[in-house]
Order: sequence, then C-alpha cells, then structure tokens
Amino acid sequence: MQFKAALSAAVAVIALSAAAAPVWAQEQEGESARTLDTVVTVGTRVANRSALDTAAPVDVVSAETIQNIGVGELNQALSVNLPSYNFPRPALTDGTDSVRPAALRGLAPDQTLVLVNGKRRHSAALVNVNGSIGRGASAVDLNTIPSLAVGGVEVLRDGASALYGSDAIAGVVNVRLREANTGGAIQASYGWRETEYTVPVIAPTATGVPNPGATATRERSDGHVLTVAGWKGYSLGENGFLTITGEYKDQNHTERAGYDSRQQYPTVFPAGEAIINRWNGWTGEPDLEQLSFFANAGYTLANGVELYGWGSFQDRETVSAGFFRRANDARNVIEIYPNGFLPKINPTTTDYSALGGARFNWAGWDVDASLGYGSNKMEFQIIDTVNRSIGPASKTSFDAGGFEGSQLVANIGFVKGFAMDGLASDLNVAWGVEARKETYEIFAGEPDSYRNGGVLLNGAPTASGAQVFPGFRPENERDEDRTAVGVYVDLEANVTDKLLVSGAVRGESYSDFGEALTGKLAARYDLTESFAVRGSIQNGFRAPSLQQQYFTTTSTNFISGVPFDITTFTVDDPVAVALGATPLDAEKSVNYALGFVFRAGAFNLTVDGYRIDVEDRIVLSENLTATNVQAYLQGLGFVGSGGGRFFLNGVDTETTGVDIIANYAFPETEIGTFRGTLGANFNKTEVTKVPAVPQLAALNPAPVLFGRVNVLTLEEGAPKDKFTGQLDWERGPFAATLRAIRYGEVLVPGTTSATDYNLDPKTVVDLEARYNWNDRVTLALGADNIFDEYPDAAPAALNSTGNTPFSTYSPFGYSGRFVYTKATLKF
Repeated sequence: MQFKAALSAAVAVIALSAAAAPVWAQEQEGESARTLDTVVTVGTRVANRSALDTAAPVDVVSAETIQNIGVGELNQALSVNLPSYNFPRPALTDGTDSVRPAALRGLAPDQTLVLVNGKRRHSAALVNVNGSIGRGASAVDLNTIPSLAVGGVEVLRDGASALYGSDAIAGVVNVRLREANTGGAIQASYGWRETEYTVPVIAPTATGVPNPGATATRERSDGHVLTVAGWKGYSLGENGFLTITGEYKDQNHTERAGYDSRQQYPTVFPAGEAIINRWNGWTGEPDLEQLSFFANAGYTLANGVELYGWGSFQDRETVSAGFFRRANDARNVIEIYPNGFLPKINPTTTDYSALGGARFNWAGWDVDASLGYGSNKMEFQIIDTVNRSIGPASKTSFDAGGFEGSQLVANIGFVKGFAMDGLASDLNVAWGVEARKETYEIFAGEPDSYRNGGVLLNGAPTASGAQVFPGFRPENERDEDRTAVGVYVDLEANVTDKLLVSGAVRGESYSDFGEALTGKLAARYDLTESFAVRGSIQNGFRAPSLQQQYFTTTSTNFISGVPFDITTFTVDDPVAVALGATPLDAEKSVNYALGFVFRAGAFNLTVDGYRIDVEDRIVLSENLTATNVQAYLQGLGFVGSGGGRFFLNGVDTETTGVDIIANYAFPETEIGTFRGTLGANFNKTEVTKVPAVPQLAALNPAPVLFGRVNVLTLEEGAPKDKFTGQLDWERGPFAATLRAIRYGEVLVPGTTSATDYNLDPKTVVDLEARYNWNDRVTLALGADNIFDEYPDAAPAALNSTGNTPFSTYSPFGYSGRFVYTKATLKF
C-alpha cells in the first residue's frame, strides 16, 4: 500500500510539473539548457544520439557534478545524484569495509555491468560473504578510478545483456575518461567529521542493576581526510592527446560505537569494576591510504585510423576493526592484553589495468577493435590480534593470505548505416565478437594465522587462528580460470519520422556453465516534438563469477572439546555436494520497461517504470552447522566436518519500480543563474522462490538454506523510495550547490519479527560554496550531511555488546557531518 501511495504521489508531481513546464519554456524560449541533451555512447550504437533521444533511460552525470562533493569517491558521487543508485557504507564486514558495493534499482551489486569508455571493467577479487547489502556478490570497485580522471558518467537504467553480455541485468554504468591535450589542474582538499550522536545503552547503575532507558551522547571530531589530486593534458603532435591523472588520499577512521556496559574483567571488585574505556569499539569509516594513477590517450594517424588506450594503477591500504574482545573473553590472552583488545583487519589492495585499441573504416564499416587486461589483488594482514590457541607466545600480527582475480578481454565491433526503402533513416547495423579469459586465485597465509597451537583454557581447547580473521589454509588454495566468447547483432532505425525501433541478439558460450542467448526489443514514439513514449522488453543473464564458484575458507570450532572444521565450500567440494551443492548456472532475467520523455525549452522530465524478474539468483546459503547436519556428514564419512555454507542457485525475485528525473535551467535573474534537478525512485522487490535440496529436506528438522534475514534483506534492505534534489547557483565569481537526498524506510531484519526494527526515512543535506578567485584559482567550502543526520539506532536490547548501535543497512552510512575545504589551481 505504501508503494502504491508513493507512486500516486509521484504521478501527481509529474502532472503538476508537466502543467507548469510550458510557462517555464516560454521564459527560456530559444535556449537549450537540458542537462540530458548530451550525446551518449551507452545503450545505443548510433552516433550522435542524445540521452533524451534514446529508446532507454540514460542518466549523464557531468565531471563538474562528480567533483562538487565533499566525500570524494565516485560511487558516493553517483549515489547522491542518481535516485535509483545506492551506496551503503558497511562496517564490521571484513574486506567489504575496504571494497564497498553499490547497487542499481535494488538489485545485487554484480547485476550492474561497469564499462570504461565502453569497454568491460574487471571486477574486484573480493566476494562479500558477511552481513552487508550485496552478500554473495563480487562487483567492480568504481572507487579505483580517481574522480579527476572522469569526464562524465553514463548510467543506462535498463537491462542490456543483449548489447553488452553478462551482468547487465539492472543496467550499465559507463565511465567516460577525461580527454585533454592541454591544460590541467591541481586540487587539494581537507575535511573531517564534526558530529554528535546519541545511542541507547543498558548502563549499569550504582547497584549494578541495568537501566534499560539510559542513553549516551558522544561528540566526535575524527575521520580526517586529506586528498591531493591533479591532472595534466599533453599534446601528442597535432592529432593526439595524453591525459594523466594522479590522486593521493589519506583518511583516518571514524568511531561510532556505543557504550559497552558489559563486565570487562574476570574479577569484579567490591567497589566496582575499574573503567578503562567503555567506548571500546570501532565501527564506521576505515583508516585508508590510497595512491591512484590513470592515463588516457588517443592519436589519429594520417590515414584516419584512430588509436586509443588507457592504463590505471591503485594501491590501497585500509584498516578496519572487528568486535572488541574483553579482558575476560575466552578468546583473549590476558598476559598480552590485560585490558582486552580490538582486532583489526589490514588489507592491501593492488588494482591495475591497461587497454589499447583502434578505430578505423573498412569497406564502409566503422570498426573498433581492442585488447584489455585488468587485475585486482587483496592481501590480508591481521593486526592487534592474537592466536588464542598459541597462548602468551602468540604473535600479535599475521599474514593471512588473500586472493587475486584478473580479466583479459579482446573484442572487435562493426557498425554501418544502410539506406533502406521505406525507412525514415538509415538502418544502423552493428555486430561484433568478444572473447574473455578470467582467472581467480586464493593463496594461503602463514601457518600461525590459521593453525591450532594446542594451548588449553581451563582444560579445554581454544580457538584456532588469528582472532577476527583466520588465515587461508593450504587446502583453501585455488588457481582457476575460464573463457567466454560472445557474438552479437544490433539493429536500429527510424521506421518513420516519429517511430524509432531497435533490436539486439547476443549469444555467449562459457567454458564452465555453458551457453546463454539473449535478445532485446526497444521502441520510442515521438507523439510531438515535446513528448515521446518509450519502452523495451528483453531477457538477460549473469554468469556465475569465479569467486562464487571457488571462494573457500575454513575455521576450526571446538564443540564439547572436539574440533570441527566450519567451511565456506566451493560447489565442487565433496562435503558441499553431500549437502546438495551443484555446479552453478547463470542467473536469468526478463526485463520490461515503459516510460515517457517530456521536454519544453529548458525543462525536461523523464518517467520510466520497470519490472525485472530474475530466476535462479546465486546466493550464499545459511551456515549449515546444526547437530543433525554434523551427524549426517559424519555418517557419510566426513569425519571432523562441522558443516558450513556454499553458493547455490534457486532464489527468484520480482522487482518493480518507477524512476523520475526532472531538470530545469531557470531564467537568468539579478541574483544569478540557477539550475535545478529533481529525482525520485520507487522500488519494491519480492522473493517468489527460495532454494531447497532433497539431501537436507530429508533431515529432521530440515535446515533452512536461505533464511528469513536474507529474504528480507533482498525485499526490504534497500530504501523503498529515494528522492534527490539539487540546485546549482552561479553569479560572477561566486557559485554554490545545494543538494538534498531523502532515503525511504529500510527494514533491519532479525531472526524473528520481534527482533526486526525499521530505519525511518531520513533527509541528508549537502552544501558547497565556491569562489573563483581568478581564472585559475577556485576555493570551496562545504559540508556533506550539514545537519548531522544519523539513521535510527538499534534498540539497546538488540545491541548487547554496545559496539554496534547503527546498522550496516543504513543507506547513507553513519558517520555524521563531514566538513571540508577545497582549493583548485588550473593551468
């Protein structure tokens, strides 16, 4: 009912906007100020088609818009500008704290394809296996691309597997790199979190009896971020360019933990327990030090052949924390940490890519051929920790191993227009071939990071491996690869002056799971010069990633003194097969879209409804470690196996929603010029099927493969609606940007309805003021989340440790106000 009410409200807004638009158009007659009146390269292979003239919705986010923000991350910039794009900022999720996933239209992070200059970008090696949004997905890390390297971003909000292949179920993000043969800029920014937050606590009173109504307030000035970046354009003769971008970022962590009211020490003295630090957790933004480079080049030969290429490199080191181990915790070695300890995960991520290609004309065909390679490697160091089973002799830092993934892509495409009788335009024919090789490797850590040293506690065995993140073992090591070949044909033409029709068919063959055939049919009809209707129907797919097929890790748990290995299994592991695992198949989708475009002078409005049905979504199962599961495995001869989890197909979902985008350039006034953008997204996902396997269904009680929390995360873990608004002002040397984002309600699911709680709608406001000192120097001062908004804190009863007052489901994180200053020198 809430979804229908929101949709009705949106329709009313559209009607009012459409009614008012002709008046605005008269004031701005003759001018073309539409921000979407920009030539796009995604969603169509016809040259010189603008975003407002396509048969599918395409958003264009300019380089200026990306830079007018305090938190300088590409994913963050897209999330505050696009209502259907979400970028939560999880913490306490191991490597996901460093490589955070983004999602389009409420689908999984790996169901959006990412391109750079129209070429497929490699994904991160990390697969999200903890309790964050996007659990089970391995996606592209857009934050490996420095903001100053970006010339603009195109976001196709429509399925496009038939055009581009696997992963494009929700849509496509195409990053267009800056192209310059002269000029340049250096930019330095400095900011920090200046904030205050209040959380409920179960605070002990003088008598030691908990007071459940208590709260605690904390002021923080932390999360300092220094960013120094620059770009420079070089001329390569008269017909070429080279643009180089570099960026250095140094970020301090934020602490948004709650007050820990638990007993901390083994002995409570008559006068009460000594308080060392009741704010002992660390949850929020990680420590980060990052160095990035991007180079983009092009050169046109005398015979008209255009050569192009780019290369990138990033080294990122982050530090994030796990849960605090108190002094009296059985996982602590009190001789090393008499006051307890906070274990930390310290991954180093190395990411690089290179691509080269050529565009030329052959027998009337425009040809584009390229070869590209990308790699992402993550190495884990666990610090400020201990291996409890080694005792006082344990080290406090460990090399825990890691993983690496790579992608090699070769493609060639042909485009040509054919004059056809009866058509109002040439028939644009595009076809091509793409071949891809992907690799995935897991490498082990040092033995002390995973082994059990045999030291007992009160006569019982203790936990193996480095606390918070046991290292990868030699038996976890994998070195896998696969190949894929795809062929496509794409047709597009104006059948009449008013009717545009396009269609595409693509076939792909993978060496692991098999073949996929997809198709798309889209059309657009311009009823008038100002109003057009557009729609599409298509099927799509997403191939199972190598990470989903081969990620594995093991930890040893002691149950009644008996060691059991709890494992994330590969699907071909004999134990996983005994539990019902089968080779992963591709996810399959059917997309339907219908919308309209309205434009009048300086005003434009797009409304697009969609439905996306996805079958056999790949998910990570629950932890199958119940006593009857262990007994079942022992009966099959898997001695020592305590069960675990694995990836499997079997979840079906139905996603419906509406996207609304409106832009208007106001007439010039005495106080300056204004440009405004409004956006809205209404989104609803329903899980229509969950997986089941006969091996587990026969057990009594039958374990749940995909439980309540994971189902509700897919259905209600993203905002039900999201509204964005931005107003840009400029007068002489002064300029400003005011932005507001309203995030709708989000459910934080528990194991039962009694442990659910809602995150109420919140509005986050950003403001940046700029002063152009002269043609070369620009100074800026601003604040993201200027009113210091926080998501609703968890009830104290659901935060028994005190360390996690805020949920990772928050769509805008929970670090509070970020104030910053920025200086740019152009040359």
